[in-house]
Amino acid sequence: MPERPRPLRLLGLNVRQRREAADLTQEKLAEKADLTYLSGIERGTRNATILSVNRVAKALKLSLADLVEGV
Repeated sequence: MPERPRPLRLLGLNVRQRREAADLTQEKLAEKADLTYLSGIERGTRNATILSVNRVAKALKLSLADLVEGV
């Protein structure tokens, strides 16, 4: 299996940490963000569009900048 690009891994880590801090399951966050591939984002296997990442940020009640910090 090819190595996942570092930015995707870091974004996935940020999403997972923020989701867990909000006490949400992947399913619940995916529902709030209206996405079907949240697990792929968290694993760093899905290269989500900026619009999708922004939907995740809004569902977590974060700014896009906060969600992608360090990426």
